Amino acid sequence: METMDLGHPTKLKQAALALLTLLFLLLSVLVVVKIRSEWKSYNFIGQSAEFPHTISISGEGKVTAIPDIATLTIGLMTERSTVAAAQQENTEKMNKIIADLKTQGIEDADIKTTNYNIYPNYDYNPTGRVLRGYHVDQNVTIKIRDLKKVSTILEIAGQSGANNVSGINFTIDDPEAYRQEARLAAITQAREKAEKLAEAAGVTLGKVVSFSESSGGYPEPYPVYARSYADAAVGLGGAAPEIEVGSNEVVVNATVTFEIY
Repeated sequence: METMDLGHPTKLKQAALALLTLLFLLLSVLVVVKIRSEWKSYNFIGQSAEFPHTISISGEGKVTAIPDIATLTIGLMTERSTVAAAQQENTEKMNKIIADLKTQGIEDADIKTTNYNIYPNYDYNPTGRVLRGYHVDQNVTIKIRDLKKVSTILEIAGQSGANNVSGINFTIDDPEAYRQEARLAAITQAREKAEKLAEAAGVTLGKVVSFSESSGGYPEPYPVYARSYADAAVGLGGAAPEIEVGSNEVVVNATVTFEIY
């Protein structure tokens, strides 16, 4: 039997070449298999991907919200010949106003100083200006949680010495609860419209795949102004007015996308 003599240099080269050829063939097979496996995970160029069929429907939810709190700004203006005298009198009178308001259940957390100014007052004549005194202006904003007491509080503020009432704002203490209710109404309306449309088109309505919303925002404060408020505040005999709270409307618009099949 003839055997290969690997000791000869030429035969060694031939054996090495044969081994490299075999390794190259094995590597080529592995590369081809890998490419075919990866190719299956992609679509051919120009071939559209498979996406579920969908339909997008809009809905609107409206909720009427009755304001449950009122904010009221009460001001006190004091003028005296010196700063110290004006400050002292203004402080004493404002402290009395606040104390009287607290008898109506107004808590410390619902009373906030929103303005405090001191400035000189002058009289003007042909020769120039003459200092007349100093003016102290202080405002507090209060939150009234019992709306039945708004009229009474206005009257008490005037009787206690307040000489400026800037207005009343009626608003919602927790507006997010109303927005959530409006959101649910909008989604319900969108689903009802989608079900009718799907029935008319002869398709089946599936699950929700996306959702978006826009909102008219939280109920804005509803301002109320009346001459009788100021008259009552400065003690001109204005009776406490009857306050009408009114209502606010919360609106949410929703767009819901459903699968159809």
